[in-house]
Amino acid sequence: MSKTNFDVFLEEQLRDPDFAERFKRAGEAWEVALQIAALREKAGLSQRDLARKLKTSQQNISRLESPSYEGHSLTMLRRVAEVLGATVRVTLAPKPKLLTKRGANHELTTSSRTGFAEAATGHR
Repeated sequence: MSKTNFDVFLEEQLRDPDFAERFKRAGEAWEVALQIAALREKAGLSQRDLARKLKTSQQNISRLESPSYEGHSLTMLRRVAEVLGATVRVTLAPKPKLLTKRGANHELTTSSRTGFAEAATGHR
């Protein structure tokens, strides 16, 4: 499969450490938002329904489900998980490294980093 113009552009941008860090953080926030929304929908709840169960506002639920929001607290995530029949699991792991052709190590900063880290360390 050949690379698209976007793939080439993204590879170039990821060489910038500042961009790579922002890209990684955006992906993490996106994952949390999607998980909350998916669990809520699987439970058959609207944002308003979930808000009522949590004694908060629909706007707060909307914020939690927003990929641009990075202010999730463990307390709120636990409350959401409890209502949705889920658990919260936080993992702190060493940053994975890739060996380049020249032998220099570089951080893996794309969304595939999770699978790489699991394969490399045996941890989820």
